[in-house]
Amino acid sequence: MDDYVPAPMRPAVAPAGGPLWLVTRDLSKVHGHSARDSAVSPRRRSFPVVIMRGGASAPVVVYSTLAEDLASHGYVVVGFDAPYRTWAVVFPDGRVMRRTPENDPELCEGRPPAEQARCANRVLTAWTADIAFVLDRLERLNTSGSSGKLAGRLDMTRVGVFGHSFGGATAAQFCHDDSRCKAGIDLDGQPFGSVIQEGLRQPFMFVLSDHGDPSDPAGRQIWANIQSIYDRLPPDGRLRLAIRGANHFLFSDDGALLKSQIVLRTLRMAGVLGIDGRRQLAVTAYLVHSFFDAYLEGAGVSRLRISSPLYPEIQILE
Repeated sequence: MDDYVPAPMRPAVAPAGGPLWLVTRDLSKVHGHSARDSAVSPRRRSFPVVIMRGGASAPVVVYSTLAEDLASHGYVVVGFDAPYRTWAVVFPDGRVMRRTPENDPELCEGRPPAEQARCANRVLTAWTADIAFVLDRLERLNTSGSSGKLAGRLDMTRVGVFGHSFGGATAAQFCHDDSRCKAGIDLDGQPFGSVIQEGLRQPFMFVLSDHGDPSDPAGRQIWANIQSIYDRLPPDGRLRLAIRGANHFLFSDDGALLKSQIVLRTLRMAGVLGIDGRRQLAVTAYLVHSFFDAYLEGAGVSRLRISSPLYPEIQILE
């Protein structure tokens, strides 16, 4: 199995001696469940495609668990980091491109609502353009004249898009903007953009962490924006769920990479963690592949299946 983080990337993703080194597993000893440069399975003529976007500062590698689970269910999963927008992008020749302040959506937080929206929408425009660019490139790789292993193997009529945090907001706006998106998922991302007022035509799912009952004005506004999108979704193609005990930051692999039981117990006692990180990932992976199975594979979706007794942490929100 391949390294979880390729050696050239490790210094940029996890600087040696940083504070997380004390509580996070040694990334040089972590291996994924993927093989580098593997062939495309001959079992099917073509496969649906899912685009995956990380949170505002997170490299896409920390969503490997979700990517590998989708791949195991028959999807070609394309995750990417964008230079100057992702926290750090490492090129094959060793160059490191760091995110610039003007491309940091986290710097939009804490501003008055109207100013925050303008700031976030500016960044969002670039993020959605990145997805469009990636799909354009995939379409070129898929053409019959291409000599690559993906030629003719991508079903570009069945494209899903999902992301976490700002990546989830990007998924919603991209699906609004581009009809190539056939289904989308927002993992605990605050919506921005015109999708809030105009809605979506494609099936879409919101998966939320355990925020509890929002009591502050900012929380109520986020909920109102989600509600605005949800109300405009097709009735037979919308889901809004919460994972009981889930933490916003643990939709990535971070919770599974923590090695210190002392830190984990402290976080649980402080109420920061209400669910084991691996368990949160397992529930999330189940939700993501089940939703795409329903709307990209045509398996059909039912609330009984989504609220499987194997995953009692799932809460359907009306």
